[in-house]
Amino acid sequence: MSISPSRPLSLTCILATFAVATGMHAQAAKPSAATSGKSDAQAQAALGSKSGDAYYHYMLAHHYEQMATTFGRSEYATRAIEEYKMALNEDPSSKYLRRHLAELYFNTGRIKEAIEDAQREVKRDPNDVEAHRLLAKVYLQSLTNQGQQQDISREMLKLAIGQYEKIVALRPGNIEDHLMLARLYAANGDSAKAESQITAAQNINPGSERTALIANRFYLDEGNTQKAIQVLEALPSDDQTARTEYQLGVCYDQAKDTKNAVKAFKKALALEPQNLDVERSLARDLMKAGQTEEALAAWQDIVAGDPMDTEAWGRIADIQQGKGNFKDALNAVSKARQLSSDQPRYDFQEAMIDDALGHLNDAARLLSKLANALYQPDGQYSKQQKGNYALVLDRLAAVYREQSRTSDAIEQYQTMATLGGDIEGQAYDEQVETYREAHEYAKALATAREAVAKLPKSVDAKLTLARQLADNGHAAEGIGMAQSVLKRHPKKLSAYYQLAQIYTDLRKWKDASHVLDQAGKLATSKNDKLMVQFQRAMLSDQARQFGKAQKQFVAILAVDPNNALILNNYGFMLADRGVQLQKALAMIQKAVKLDPTNYAYLDSLGWVYYRLGDYNKAEKHLQQALARGATDPTVHDHLGDVYEKNGQLKLAAAQWEMSLHEYARMVQADIQQGAVAKVQKKLDSARVRLAKESGKPSDGNRE
Repeated sequence: MSISPSRPLSLTCILATFAVATGMHAQAAKPSAATSGKSDAQAQAALGSKSGDAYYHYMLAHHYEQMATTFGRSEYATRAIEEYKMALNEDPSSKYLRRHLAELYFNTGRIKEAIEDAQREVKRDPNDVEAHRLLAKVYLQSLTNQGQQQDISREMLKLAIGQYEKIVALRPGNIEDHLMLARLYAANGDSAKAESQITAAQNINPGSERTALIANRFYLDEGNTQKAIQVLEALPSDDQTARTEYQLGVCYDQAKDTKNAVKAFKKALALEPQNLDVERSLARDLMKAGQTEEALAAWQDIVAGDPMDTEAWGRIADIQQGKGNFKDALNAVSKARQLSSDQPRYDFQEAMIDDALGHLNDAARLLSKLANALYQPDGQYSKQQKGNYALVLDRLAAVYREQSRTSDAIEQYQTMATLGGDIEGQAYDEQVETYREAHEYAKALATAREAVAKLPKSVDAKLTLARQLADNGHAAEGIGMAQSVLKRHPKKLSAYYQLAQIYTDLRKWKDASHVLDQAGKLATSKNDKLMVQFQRAMLSDQARQFGKAQKQFVAILAVDPNNALILNNYGFMLADRGVQLQKALAMIQKAVKLDPTNYAYLDSLGWVYYRLGDYNKAEKHLQQALARGATDPTVHDHLGDVYEKNGQLKLAAAQWEMSLHEYARMVQADIQQGAVAKVQKKLDSARVRLAKESGKPSDGNRE
């Protein structure tokens, strides 16, 4: 073991350990009625043949000492000292009286006199263990005196060490004395001696759980987690109790070994099934380990035993929300809110659940309330306050976007931008995307220009502007801006990604592939490599090279199986082609579970059900998608197809009309090749059929 010699004095820790080890306290404990008779008998026996007058004065002293402790009045302490001195006049050889007087000096803060009396007692009988213990106690207490200089504190520590060295020499079989001396050595930076005392303590009773737990606590305090684990694991299995297993779990937690922590906590709980503290620790680690079903069962068992446990209700809400059980999650959030003072946390969680359930007005109301509460009129925010405020504004804006409330969403992002730093750049990016979703491309371009003017050093702002230029008919200018960024920052991978996306939007497949080749050579991290693969997959998909796209999607999922974006895009590609539909369904369902508010994923789910012939489920999910993405022509097109299959041709035609309306507002870069012609053909056919059914000429036949 290695104990750092540079560890600072931890006087509070030393004194606390001393109190536990010796049973002594800074204030004299008031004896109970049950023990006072026994104490009187001990005093009489200790005072010996001269016990008459000495005992009388001792009893008065003891009485005044109790009054001083009870009422905190110094005059009683003074009277107690006088009576102890008078008792000593009657029996000057009494160790019992001298020790009590020294302790009284100590307890009343008269440290100098306490030291002098304790030193005299040790000098009278060098083999008196309790006298050495009292002197060590006084030295340690003096370390905490206000205004004490460091060199004096160090000297007092050395004096205390000296007394404990004599104590363990006189009584080598006491575990606590060895451990106390080990702590004092450690505080003094003497690692070898500290280790020797720990070993001595363990050797006294190597099979003792109590000894192992004390040594374990010592090693934990010294930062040696592995040694702390070893002393507990070394215990015979028959000697290990729930307490040992629980402490072992705590150690594994500190070592970030969640798997073994779970095992230890499970053993502890099996030995002591009603211990909710153990079950709480187990539940937390089950969540860390991703064992959500077991964690949920544990938290539910905890609230059954303690319905007032706020943390447990909050954790249940988290798990149920992740499982998509939103009503159960809302119930748990409600319970947690009733018990907790942290209302904003549960307001935010409820808003997220409302959003997932499609209760967008309720979500907006809660988030707006939170944003108002977090706003600081003077503009002064701590780092945490700023982060919380930005998060709420971002989520509120997202809900407004789902409701097609573009101006309201923009207002939230503009407020975010006033927070400065990285948040400002993020806010500008989101404004651009919001305008693009609403097909307000001129405003998107103007906002991107504003971002570059406001943040001239931001590479990301320039790359965003480059794409807006290219998509708005200024392809050469956009490409030139992205290339100029790359020239100045040749290792900036985001510049390669954006340039590749611009080329992809322009259907310049070879140019996009060449840029991704360059990015692939620079990508070293897992995330960067996955990003290059993702862009290659999307490029192959849009270039209608489905075999290549499929291989690339599969390769990404092998590394990142819970990537909702990949699951959705791969699943949609299969569904759109009408192949491997059950596989597509499983992937898209997983994507929706991971991100239940994403309208594009809901659209994919509706579309795969359409391909499977389950038109009722298809309509349900497409309606949900439409509620969150009313400006997306693809959703309208898909819903029109479902209505047609259900024999609702008028509704189908209305959706195709809406699809064409939204396509007409979009830039070419956002429209899949041939998509508009396909929708127009379906609408024309529907009009002809409707005209035949009504006996009127269709719009297409009108002059």
